Amino acid sequence: MTVPEDLHPDIAAALEEVPGGVVIDATHAHWPELGMTMDIPTEEERAVGSCATGNVCAFNGTGLSGARVSWSTCGTYAPGMTVRSIANARSAGYAQARSSSGSVLATAIAGSWANVSGTVSDVRCVP
Repeated sequence: MTVPEDLHPDIAAALEEVPGGVVIDATHAHWPELGMTMDIPTEEERAVGSCATGNVCAFNGTGLSGARVSWSTCGTYAPGMTVRSIANARSAGYAQARSSSGSVLATAIAGSWANVSGTVSDVRCVP
């Protein structure tokens, strides 16, 4: 197979580092003997659970369950409900669930989520 001109640099680096890799397309490779694959997520694939790509979300249940509040711009927001988990479906930065004293109760880096214990006063997004 011909290597695509637009081969993602992370795929190219992995192919150089680990022998036996096969290019599937510009963002996918497979190492058959290792049973390993590498995929570079597209912007559309960066959602975290039901938190849409580019948003920060708060859920009233653990594990991204229950009612959801989401924000598409980065800032500090009062969710208006009990928060038990947060998600950061952005490609950079982090989101924090904070108490009324400003203590961080949970942090979700870009593309991840976290359960929260304690009483959340606000959810802060940091670019």
